[in-house]
Amino acid sequence: MTLADPSTSIIRDTELWHLDAVSQAELIRHGRASSRECVESSIARVRSVNPALNAIVLLLEEEALASADDADAKRRRGEVLGPLHGVPVTTKINVDQAGLPTDGGVREFRDLVAHEDAAVIANLRRAGAIVIGRTNTPAFSMRGHTDNALHGATLNPWDSSLTPGGSSGGAGSATAAGMGTIAHGNDIGGSIRWPAYCNGVIGLRPSIGRVVRVNSTAAPGRPMSSQLMAVDGPLARTIRDVRVAFEAMSASAPSDNRWVPVPTRLSPRDRPVKVALVTRSEGISVQPYVWDCVRTAGRYLEAAGYHVEEISPPDLHETSELWHAIGVTEQVHLLGPRVRACSDPGIITFLEHWWELKPPRDFKGYMHAFVERDILLQRWFAFLEQYPIVVMPSAPQRPLPAGVDVEGREGARRMLDALYFQLILPVLGIPGLAVPLGFHDGAPLGVQLVGQRYREHMLLDAGEVIEAFEGVRKPIDPRP
Repeated sequence: MTLADPSTSIIRDTELWHLDAVSQAELIRHGRASSRECVESSIARVRSVNPALNAIVLLLEEEALASADDADAKRRRGEVLGPLHGVPVTTKINVDQAGLPTDGGVREFRDLVAHEDAAVIANLRRAGAIVIGRTNTPAFSMRGHTDNALHGATLNPWDSSLTPGGSSGGAGSATAAGMGTIAHGNDIGGSIRWPAYCNGVIGLRPSIGRVVRVNSTAAPGRPMSSQLMAVDGPLARTIRDVRVAFEAMSASAPSDNRWVPVPTRLSPRDRPVKVALVTRSEGISVQPYVWDCVRTAGRYLEAAGYHVEEISPPDLHETSELWHAIGVTEQVHLLGPRVRACSDPGIITFLEHWWELKPPRDFKGYMHAFVERDILLQRWFAFLEQYPIVVMPSAPQRPLPAGVDVEGREGARRMLDALYFQLILPVLGIPGLAVPLGFHDGAPLGVQLVGQRYREHMLLDAGEVIEAFEGVRKPIDPRP
């Protein structure tokens, strides 16, 4: 469908799939478009571009259209409508959705069918969202590139030779190409922010405990790394869509003992808000065009009234390396046997090289890692009290070539280097917002906004400033 009503504020002849979630919800709420029309438009877009990308690995056409008809009936009856009423979204294949497999890209899990929605999916549905498809992820969600033996590889719509990132690579690719307005993702080591960077979209990693994260199909009891670092959050093309998705996802649910009943907008900070720009790094080589992006973001924020300084938070390198001390140690002992028993050579190759490059600690070293974390938390929180927003690179360079992480030990090292800045936030449990900014040789670039725990709204406010200067990223057609 195209919009033929000139009274609408939306540009005439714009395809519905091209609009963001807030615009679609407004049209549906005022009867200028139906939910069925929005869902049909998105499904047509999936059929048009997904064969070239393999971002959505399960299209839910029949279920989505039935839900759209129900949403339209509710509007006609005058029922109270949620902020995402009738809007098409996508979910990731590693989160429970009733009646569907939570396969996580693993052949051995293809028959692991969920009997109920995970709370984050239930929260999206309560806000009115309609799930049209499930997005791809690497096996066990443990690669920075999205490929697996069950569903195959996902491609980057900007350049098929580049990785779409991982593990929410399908979510990032689908969002960039206009397949759904908002994508569900999750992040334990950059799995929302890295794909957002690679695909030129926006991704929010919330604070730990903000969004309920429990899968009933998973074995009871979560490893310490998951308890401290794993979160769910949204990817989208506009800040306002990320904001409304975050509000929906973070609704209460008693199923996760980590969930915290904190308002999504806390009391304002004193003005002007101080911003720290990370413009140097001792632990990793960073390309000059990446530093240019950070400084450009700083200029945008300064023009909007923020007080900007080039100063780095404490112990960047130590914090990034501490992820491996905790995460790798657990991977080797808890995930290793499961990975070696699966039929996915890619994940086996990458993890074994990762564990060689970043060896696990012994028990004493593993326990001491949490002492180190406590010290880092004190230093970081003191810094963030003075500088509530930090702008740092998302990655040291442009998105990597697709599949480089399984090209031997050197390929694995390149991927771990690419995730260097991503690993910092999970260790600390603090929020981060990936915002697109600029290009290099045709590949999207961006920055990472980092803030105080539970103050995601400050990052979104700052992100809106960058978005205003850079312009909203429109959906793109897949490029070779």
